Amino acid sequence: MLPRRVVFRFAVLAWLAGAGCVPAQADVADTLLNVKPAVVGVGTYSPTGRPRANLMGTGFAVLDGSYVVTCAHIFAKPINTEKNETIAVFLGRDREMSARVSQLVAVDKAHDLALLKVSGSPLATLKLGDSTRAREGWQLYFTGYPIGSVLGLNPSTHRAGLAAIIPIFTPVASAAQLNVRALRQAGDAYEVFELDAIAYPGNSGSPVWHPDTGEVLGVLNSVYVKGAKETALSTPSGISYAIPAKYVRALLEQAQAKKP
Repeated sequence: MLPRRVVFRFAVLAWLAGAGCVPAQADVADTLLNVKPAVVGVGTYSPTGRPRANLMGTGFAVLDGSYVVTCAHIFAKPINTEKNETIAVFLGRDREMSARVSQLVAVDKAHDLALLKVSGSPLATLKLGDSTRAREGWQLYFTGYPIGSVLGLNPSTHRAGLAAIIPIFTPVASAAQLNVRALRQAGDAYEVFELDAIAYPGNSGSPVWHPDTGEVLGVLNSVYVKGAKETALSTPSGISYAIPAKYVRALLEQAQAKKP
């Protein structure tokens, strides 16, 4: 029989190993090292503009590294061709930023998704996970540019609890609040991920990924706003929404099928 002191020591060591606090954090940090290189800024670039680079959201590279997934609403405004404005993907670190001309090759407005074809050498990529297996209560993460490039091209990563899997359509308080968007959502109330996380407009297009695998389970596309749109920056609600990755997979399959 072992002495009580030895038994107690073994019990403490076993509990610490089971708790796994430090290893769990280290695992997420290791996964992030593989996620960040695939995360890019998206927006527009104009050689005569002031500023020339306009980072409007976030995206992430997929497939062979020449495609980037982001949100369709980022490019709702027409490109100003008279000023040689182009869609662009932004790469780099801190103030060392480069722009790559990109083309909008596929759009799924119903699910607010867009696919860009990026010029130049292939980028690091992320894999899509099976979003149909996501469960409420999971702790996920998303990486993107919450305040654009104000502080340089430095992506931020935030933890996001999967609070609920719910229809995207939210009933309005009165008929006076009905609009085209609300009516469209009512007719196609597909399920989205409600996240317990603070996000900002620049986070649109951020990959929502699993900490164990780094696989993308969703694309962050909106936040719950209390009051006017301006309050999304000044007093964020702490509730965000993401489009499940199964719709991204469908968009990629459609785009691949149309290739010559």
